[in-house]
Amino acid sequence: MKFDRRELLKAGGGLAIFTSLSRAPLHAKPLGANPFSLGIAAGDPWPDGFVIWTRLAPRPLDEHGGMPAVAVPVRWEVAEDDRFARVVRSGDAVAVPELAHSVHVEVAGLQPHRRYWYRFIVTGSDVSPIGTARTAPASGALVDRLRIGVAGCQNYEMGYYDAWKHLAAEPDLDLIFHYGDYIYEGGRSTLGIQPNGANIVRQHAGDEIYSIDDYRRRYAQYKSDPHLQAAHAAAAFAISFDDHEIDNNWAGAFDQDGTTPEIFALRRFAGLQAWYEHMPVRKAQFPTLGGLTAFRRLDYGRLMRMHVLDTRSFRSDQPCNDGKIKPCPPEAHDAPEMLGRAQEAWLHEGLGNSSSWNLLAQQVIVMPADLRALDATEARHATDLWDGYRPARRRLIQSIRDHRLTNVVFATGDHHRHLIGSVPERDEDPEGRKVAVEFQAASITTNGNGKGERAFAHVLRNNPHFDLYTDQRGYQLFDVTPKAWTTAVKVMDRVEAPGGSISTLATFVVTPEAPVLHRG
Repeated sequence: MKFDRRELLKAGGGLAIFTSLSRAPLHAKPLGANPFSLGIAAGDPWPDGFVIWTRLAPRPLDEHGGMPAVAVPVRWEVAEDDRFARVVRSGDAVAVPELAHSVHVEVAGLQPHRRYWYRFIVTGSDVSPIGTARTAPASGALVDRLRIGVAGCQNYEMGYYDAWKHLAAEPDLDLIFHYGDYIYEGGRSTLGIQPNGANIVRQHAGDEIYSIDDYRRRYAQYKSDPHLQAAHAAAAFAISFDDHEIDNNWAGAFDQDGTTPEIFALRRFAGLQAWYEHMPVRKAQFPTLGGLTAFRRLDYGRLMRMHVLDTRSFRSDQPCNDGKIKPCPPEAHDAPEMLGRAQEAWLHEGLGNSSSWNLLAQQVIVMPADLRALDATEARHATDLWDGYRPARRRLIQSIRDHRLTNVVFATGDHHRHLIGSVPERDEDPEGRKVAVEFQAASITTNGNGKGERAFAHVLRNNPHFDLYTDQRGYQLFDVTPKAWTTAVKVMDRVEAPGGSISTLATFVVTPEAPVLHRG
């Protein structure tokens, strides 16, 4: 097979920057067995195609993943069948060391609303695992049904990824929304029960991460897990990020430790570059010195418009130094920006559509949430959630009202527990008129096995707009039709030991005519 380096660099993504990334010659020697140790992935379906991704790393935790510091040609194929008897698109990409030998191919020219299979090949080495993904329906198409999985918060040290195995086995998935916390930035913990009550069952490699090589190694460790790889191979992902992809509770230019913005910017750029390198996202998400644009839309015919939001990059610092300054009463929870004005305007414009549903796929709890302890007499509202950004929440609610929408669904993560409820029009009247419903999916592993429903019954009593709140790990499944949105709440019996089983705790149904939840 003959490769032309200039053409391969162009095939590497079409960005002008790629044509000058690497001056090293193309690698001419075989890489040996299994350079695809981190699996494969697809993402961001459009009607004519999707992104396919891999990263070459024959020894994932070694320096540079065990790769030589040269560019490597990679063949890719997309077929109509899993045996690749009918290959419909193929080409050559290049994996360059400047991007950790990752490959992002934006496949186009496919048929809408159709399942395809894809794989990668490196000459002289193994062929990659096979992945599958479905394109989105054509613009304006009538769509009978859509199935979406929602998951995230996958702290490697706190549990095993059997939930990903179960989600990978769910039938007929169109998409998986990963809301963030794909990795955790902390260093290696001691095995066993910690002073904070967490049970560490497996360990991070290395200390807390700061440099680009640190972040790459952490992603390599997480992506080496076979159950996570199985989920990526089973369906296309729409991926955003939350705080732990960089640092806990970071907000815009600020970290939680008081680092000067100029210094934190170096860490943030390293984290965002590593996120891009390891996610199946498009060239539009390529990082620059100013950050990256993670917010984007995915349309599914006339059935649903999905607005993938970024609630970290453009927000103001949390009020009261992230709640550390006391007292911090509700009136002080007035940080002005959660999305930033440009993203707000983009979202407002995008909400003006005729789809049956609007899915706002984002990271942190939108509803007012009184999270006081069992024996506390005063309400406690967290500052890192939308509760800390009440002016921004009021503008978001006003945007929904301006469009007279009754079909808005929020998909949320971050809080580690399953939370189902309705977003009230006014904070001070949680039992009053509602503007949307919110489905917060629990973590895959973070917080370990959990304490179940009864341990937090007081949270339901203190929040009349909540319909379910449980400290169990798992994920959620959205089954969407033009007339009804059904959410299944999936819970694991355990994550602190391998082999946990999955079950359905509850189902909820909402119709597009009113943001009212009904038990299924």
